Amino acid sequence: MSDLPLVHRPTRIAQLWESQLVRRLVVLVILGLIWELAAWWQNNPIMLPRLSTTLTALADAVRDDRLLGAAWVSLSVLLRGYALALSIALVLVALAAANRFARDALQTLTAMFNPLPAIALLPLALLWFGLNESSLIFVLCHAVIWPFALAALQGFESVPETQRLVGRNYGLRGPTFVALILAPAALPSLLSGLKIGWAFAWRTLIAAELVFGVS
Repeated sequence: MSDLPLVHRPTRIAQLWESQLVRRLVVLVILGLIWELAAWWQNNPIMLPRLSTTLTALADAVRDDRLLGAAWVSLSVLLRGYALALSIALVLVALAAANRFARDALQTLTAMFNPLPAIALLPLALLWFGLNESSLIFVLCHAVIWPFALAALQGFESVPETQRLVGRNYGLRGPTFVALILAPAALPSLLSGLKIGWAFAWRTLIAAELVFGVS
């Protein structure tokens, strides 16, 4: 009878290293050490404060509610702008899915406005709406509408003709056809558009609030 091969069980450290969360935490720790050492070597807290000093200031801001209050104001503006932009984009995409002229119009508008950085419209928004939340919501809508509409429209166009015929055979038309046939089939593209729009919204909000802070 031949000897059975020995099975080596991985060590506890090897098992932990298999976790993606652990590996990402290690990356963050390494970056934190690099930050701390670079700040210590430069010895200029104005140019590069130490990580420990930054964390202490963060804890102080959280304790006296300054940071949480300001973060909630920014998050509420972000959510309102994001929701409004998605509503507008869904209406545009639904019209484009139902009408050839609307589809050509949306593709033209997307080609024109999607490459334009939303923050470039902030001076125009300030002239139109003044120094208030309406200006922020305007640039947030611009940042989200076009990438989401582009992703959603591409997803709708990739739906197989067989699924479209099934919906038409059941008598589905207009918004019902979009909601029951196109949207489920294009769900991966819709989720991708949501993620891209969310990232663009955060980036635009941060840049716009920097301008508001200076103003």
